[in-house]
Amino acid sequence: MTSILKTITNNIATLTLNRPEVFNSFNREMALLLQSELDAAEKNPEVRAIVITGNGKAFCAGQDLKEVTSPELNPGFKKILEEHYNPIISRIRAIEKPVIGAINGVAAGAGANIALACDVVIASENASFIQAFSKIGLVPDSAGTFFLPRLIGFQKASALMMLGDKVTAEEAEKLGMVYKTVAAENFEESVNKIALTMANMPTKALGLTKRLLNNSMQNSLEEQLNMESKLQIEAAQSEDYAEGVDAFVNKRKPNFKGK
Repeated sequence: MTSILKTITNNIATLTLNRPEVFNSFNREMALLLQSELDAAEKNPEVRAIVITGNGKAFCAGQDLKEVTSPELNPGFKKILEEHYNPIISRIRAIEKPVIGAINGVAAGAGANIALACDVVIASENASFIQAFSKIGLVPDSAGTFFLPRLIGFQKASALMMLGDKVTAEEAEKLGMVYKTVAAENFEESVNKIALTMANMPTKALGLTKRLLNNSMQNSLEEQLNMESKLQIEAAQSEDYAEGVDAFVNKRKPNFKGK
């Protein structure tokens, strides 16, 4: 069985982490395959939204510890970070299409931080988030120390990372870690509804918005204003902008093509 399942339907690429017997924890094969599938989704003009989810009870339990404790299989932490997790996070943020994290169950360690790197995070009520690193004497990786303080504030992030507390989906929504928590029985329907909405929106504008958000993390106010001006001019030259204005003027539903 492949460790990543892929489907493309209605301009939505769904990438499913598929090692349910180990709660979708990452080994080298799955990490490299996820990168490859993200690259393919980025390059495919038919794909206008990407969903990352997990098969079974968990979203992702982080690193497969059997791999790092095996003398034969252990790639070492330098390789794991530089070749596995860091490229995954970089790809999620660089792809100028919306990436939706559909968190179906527990998201722990690197799994939690991959979720936080997504543009929109939807959690099943059965989901939970754990910064599990301190439990085994490690530090948070996969950009957790970058995103979590920005999402929920320094004090809360510090406590969750040092104490390793489990955060329920409901608590995660209240903290601002996720966009929305939905009932387990409506999870797939809710994810598909949001993904379909985003896949039918002006993809170029969403991608440029994502670029602005990425740069806002380090830009000064003046730099951000200048970048907004530059990208607004670029957005105004898109086919989707012309379609959106025409649809508004003529009081009809727009038919965006993502161009």
